[in-house]
Amino acid sequence: MDFSGKRILLAEDNEMNQIIAEAILTESGFAVEIASNGEQAVEMMQSAPAGTYDVILMDIQMPKMDGYQAAKRIRKLEDARKAAIPIIAVTANAFEEDRKLALEAGMNGHLAKPYDVPKMLETLGELLG
Repeated sequence: MDFSGKRILLAEDNEMNQIIAEAILTESGFAVEIASNGEQAVEMMQSAPAGTYDVILMDIQMPKMDGYQAAKRIRKLEDARKAAIPIIAVTANAFEEDRKLALEAGMNGHLAKPYDVPKMLETLGELLG
């Protein structure tokens, strides 16, 4: 899949995971910006003009603010376009309960770590297609 022209906000605190995800995403055509925690992801969404990002990959376990809290804060942004951005949870916990919590927090999908590249790209394609 070619995601050229699409911008993704990667909310991930682990530097190695940042490098891996960024490589996968840029190879698929995405322009990637990284937030190192949930608080920073929310701030980046608040300060960027609507439409800056097409999708967010949101790690669940991060310092300062976890992915669930960050997703809930983004869903409450005043700008309806920003609040409606597709958000995909990314977590090492791949249990059904974790998927349910992600959806309850307002996320649009759930991916397990380590990254399953075909599944990641398929999920992104479904949300952006």
